[in-house]
Amino acid sequence: MTLSPARVPASGVRRLTATLYGYSFLDDFVLLYPVYALLFADTGLSLWQISSLFALWSITGILLEVPSGVWADAVSRRLLLWLGPLLTAVGFGLWVLLPSYWAFAVGFVLWGAGGALGSGALEALVYDELDRLGASDRYARVMGRARAARLMGTMASAGLAGPVIALGGYPAVGAASVLACLLTAAAASRFPEHRVRPENGGDSWATTLRTGLAEVRRDRSVRGALLLIPAVAAVWGALDEYTPLLVRDIGVAEATVPYLILLIWAGVTAGSLLTGPAERLGTRGLAALLAGAALALAVGAAAGTTAGIALVGLAFGGFQLAEVLADVRLQHRIDESRRATLTSVASLGTELGTVATFGVYALLGTDLAHSTVFAVLAIPYLVTALALARSRAATVRP
Repeated sequence: MTLSPARVPASGVRRLTATLYGYSFLDDFVLLYPVYALLFADTGLSLWQISSLFALWSITGILLEVPSGVWADAVSRRLLLWLGPLLTAVGFGLWVLLPSYWAFAVGFVLWGAGGALGSGALEALVYDELDRLGASDRYARVMGRARAARLMGTMASAGLAGPVIALGGYPAVGAASVLACLLTAAAASRFPEHRVRPENGGDSWATTLRTGLAEVRRDRSVRGALLLIPAVAAVWGALDEYTPLLVRDIGVAEATVPYLILLIWAGVTAGSLLTGPAERLGTRGLAALLAGAALALAVGAAAGTTAGIALVGLAFGGFQLAEVLADVRLQHRIDESRRATLTSVASLGTELGTVATFGVYALLGTDLAHSTVFAVLAIPYLVTALALARSRAATVRP
């Protein structure tokens, strides 16, 4: 039974959200992020070797995404949330202590595994704890702020990486990154977890996965909410990797590129902070949001100006907002016992969609300018918006 809003224990919500925001900031406050490609190149790796490392990272996440979600439902979600950063810390330590291709490869496998352990488990833990406190209606606002905390961690690490590497080189940046991972694990250990599991240990791994997938097949609303997450998250998540190339093509100086990237991140942060009020949009409003963001992306990318980059930031902010709202729709529709499992299935769809977008971008970018590719890849969002609008019309039609 959930509590009425008037009886929501404020101290419990404050503890949960404070832990979540600190965990989210520290999880992305990794000074190696802006410079690890430079570390690989300076170690003597070829472009092919660097690309193979990125592929290994993605493959690890894809293979472990769903099993880790099932494990989170079968055991403790908090356990996975503090174990993941510890694996990542070991990987980063290997990078700076034994810089070589194989050390980098092992580090990426550990990093991918650490990320997979937290994917699904975090959303499930936060939603269930809020629900226990009678505050599940705050989930959108809370997760939006958590996304903003992550972005602030990313921006802070980008700002500090330069001075730290100038003072102590890659070892100093690596040590700071390992420390950030250890602090993330410490923050994760502070998460409350009151989920009660059966005394006999509950369902087996295979049973949990099978019942979760059966729910997706049986319930059309769950299936639609699950598919919406990769439809919203995959394309813009991949495009984010190419924004420096888009910015450089408008003709600005190299030194100006980071500032315009920061402008785009500011738009994403703003989108994260608007999730609370935006939860009232409904299906039709979400469709309009996606369509508007898609148009802003196409027009902004094609403009080839600084103002156009600002429009791209606005579009990314809209996509970030829509991504959180899609997660909210899924969490409201799935059962507690399979929450991490199905959230991880949605994340797997996002990973696969992102990899597919990388392939499409490489194919289109062979003959087209970056601005044109960005504009073309706005089309999937218009299709998603149309599908949402049609599903809403079918629902209200007598």
